Amino acid sequence: MDNAPVFAVVGHPNKGKSSVVATLSQNDAIAIALEPGTTRQRQAYPLTVDGRTLYTLVDTPGFQRPRRVLEWLDAHSVSASDRAETVAAFVTQHRDDPRFTDECELLAPLVEGAGIIYVVDGSVPYSAEHEAEMTILRWTGRPSLALINSIGPDDYSTAWQAALGQFFQVIRKFDAVRAHFEQHLSLLRAFGQLEPAWESPLDQATGFLADQRRQRKTQAARLIAKALEDIMSYQEKRTLTTNQATETNERALADTLRRSWYQHQRRREQTLRVSVEHLYQHKRIQRQEAELEWHSDHDLFSEDSRRVWAVSRRYLATAGFGAGAVGGAGIDALTFGSSLGTGALVGGILGAAGSYFYGDRLALPALKIGALQDGLKTATFGPVQDSQFGYVVLGRAVDHWWHISHRNHAGRDQLDLAPADSHWLENLDRKSRQDIQRVFNRCRKRRTPDDRQRVVFAAAIEQAMTVYDDWRLNRT
Repeated sequence: MDNAPVFAVVGHPNKGKSSVVATLSQNDAIAIALEPGTTRQRQAYPLTVDGRTLYTLVDTPGFQRPRRVLEWLDAHSVSASDRAETVAAFVTQHRDDPRFTDECELLAPLVEGAGIIYVVDGSVPYSAEHEAEMTILRWTGRPSLALINSIGPDDYSTAWQAALGQFFQVIRKFDAVRAHFEQHLSLLRAFGQLEPAWESPLDQATGFLADQRRQRKTQAARLIAKALEDIMSYQEKRTLTTNQATETNERALADTLRRSWYQHQRRREQTLRVSVEHLYQHKRIQRQEAELEWHSDHDLFSEDSRRVWAVSRRYLATAGFGAGAVGGAGIDALTFGSSLGTGALVGGILGAAGSYFYGDRLALPALKIGALQDGLKTATFGPVQDSQFGYVVLGRAVDHWWHISHRNHAGRDQLDLAPADSHWLENLDRKSRQDIQRVFNRCRKRRTPDDRQRVVFAAAIEQAMTVYDDWRLNRT
């Protein structure tokens, strides 16, 4: 984008400047530490969408000697009209002076035309020592916005707002770690109002970012849909000789195939996790999550996981009826409609009954050994026959997506994917339920969905993501 705005994020050391830059530039590679002085040189971080740079954030060192700088400026300024030139002269004269290295790095992008984002910590009391910093920034004459980024538990934001209002055109409370997406866009709009030349570029930027967020959700739904298809239809196979197919060997083989099958499911789920995280530009996340673990010979997951992510019998009955009815429609087609809809009705009843039967447990696949052919037998384990398996994986995947899509890039805490305390999928519309169940049924029979079915399946997953998002937001 031509004339993409540049914002220098400035302030006192250790007040959250780098956190603000990380969040607004969607970059989790930016170093964030508790000790002062982590940032010693200015560093530019452009935010790019589809090859377009929408704007650039410049991370800067903190002020070290603002009073000394202000003394020099006062001594060399003749009138208010030359203050911006005086700041530029200070940077030029002291660029190689080790006493003012941080101030020169901080002020240089402002001299070059960047806007100001001044960051303060609203959890500590306001102090007059900040007035020298704010006065210097006002001397630059650049469009300015102040952010109150509270790092600690206390709140002195009222005093801060009163003081900042004397120096800055716009003041916002902004938690760099927890601020939601709309607050990001609000900051961009505010800057557009401060500088006429930036209004159009920033309007475009907010539009691009909103579109990007919608596209990422759709792409995440497709990733989840593909993973579910892979997981639900996966089958482990082994070829056996006649001598290997004894009862003792069968038991050992069942255990081997079962473990291999389970390891594949765990790896596939983790691949999905990483893909969604990279989609949202989160590449350094550490997760705290219970993996898909072996519980017993009878249950696929622990009872806690089943209770949280599996759906109710009633849900399965309504989803199974619609999915089964579509399958039963094939009977009507074969009889050229003479069954008067009996096939769809029977298919719906069977689909609902089958789903209802599995509603209270997570049933494992069984080992199957085929007939002898050319002196060999084929042993298979999978695919899973229980739709609850798919709903558990779906619930875990949508929950993970929700945390990632709402996580700011300043976050450095471990991602805690603790199970929810009640189910959310009951709010999903009937058609989406049936579209999901229909694909689960096909996977159970190792029948590959066609392109149209995949599109419908991904759209149903995206609708489930919307339902989950609403459910989570209504709980807070």
